[in-house]
Amino acid sequence: MQLRKEIEDSQSEIANIRQQLHQNPQTAYEEDFASTMIQTKLDEWGVAYETGWAKTGIIATINGKTNESGKCIGLRGDMDALDIEEKSGQTWSSKIKGKMHACGHDGHTSILLATAKYLTQTRNFDGTVKLIFQPAEEGRRGAYMMVEEGLFDKHPMDAVYGLHNWPWLPLGKASLRTGPMMANSDLIYIDIKGVGGHAAYPHKVKDPLIAACSLVQNLQSIVSRNIAPQDQAVISITNLNVGTGAENIIDDSASITGSVRSYTPEMRDHLKNRIDAFCKACAASYDVDITFRFDAVIDAVINSANEAEIAAKALEKVLGEGNVERNGEMSMAGEDFGSFLMAKPGCFIFLGQGEPDSQDSPHSHGLHSPYYDFNDKAIAIGASWMAELVESSMPL
Repeated sequence: MQLRKEIEDSQSEIANIRQQLHQNPQTAYEEDFASTMIQTKLDEWGVAYETGWAKTGIIATINGKTNESGKCIGLRGDMDALDIEEKSGQTWSSKIKGKMHACGHDGHTSILLATAKYLTQTRNFDGTVKLIFQPAEEGRRGAYMMVEEGLFDKHPMDAVYGLHNWPWLPLGKASLRTGPMMANSDLIYIDIKGVGGHAAYPHKVKDPLIAACSLVQNLQSIVSRNIAPQDQAVISITNLNVGTGAENIIDDSASITGSVRSYTPEMRDHLKNRIDAFCKACAASYDVDITFRFDAVIDAVINSANEAEIAAKALEKVLGEGNVERNGEMSMAGEDFGSFLMAKPGCFIFLGQGEPDSQDSPHSHGLHSPYYDFNDKAIAIGASWMAELVESSMPL
């Protein structure tokens, strides 16, 4: 493993920052503690930055020793936490009841800070680096908001790169792939309006429960009977709410919610249209009114070929070829880094942090688990990868 010495030397300082971030988690668009800490460190290191992007986000700029190439790349770290009560038992556990960094964004922010310090100290590159400290990744479209606010208009970038810690990969390993890496993550909301009444007189009602049960069953057939086996899609119905609580009353309404996952815009549209068709057919069959809403929440992470190659070579330089999976797994989880990749070429990687030989290690618990904790040993690895990316793609 070839880590940057300057980054290794700052490991203790950055780990302390990470643990402070972990103790003070805040969720979407409220990441004031993280934003303030980032500004404090950037000021200390003499890094120029702008605040106010997507409310709490920050864009920092670091110039290389020269800029003959005119190139600029973006590096992203997300900042937000989750509404989860922590059970990791770490001495730096969350101080805020009901909130914790259960996805490691405290670690991602710390990796980007470590990168900022290194690049400011060395500046061994020809071009410009933009550091994107992003809020509201967890389903609240922080990346999308930054793009909509003109991120790439005000700060033109040739490519953008990001990472996510991956507890299912051992520390010292990494994974990526060209093309789809993570999925579109969308939500569906279905409301059924019928006519309620007494259970003794079912012939006088238009039962939304019967319609809802039928619709749930039929929606689950879309993937198995409307999608080619070689394609990937998921429809998960997660909530069905109906009933007054009384045993002898048929309610007049029902609601269904669910999650829809896919990898391409075409598949996203196809799934939306098929769900809509099933809703209309169900309404006609059971003589009820059905309204359907499809919320496109997170865009798929689709790595471009050139940038995936750059990212892979940089990883192999840091970790060694045998520790980098170039044709890594595709995940049906969502990651709103996809909004950046809809606007710019780039690459997103999974960075191992698991400790499979350490029983019950908090670093091996899955993302969004109350027992999870980011592995501070991954900070120097992630920052060394980002440093190598910058120096290899914009050499002096």
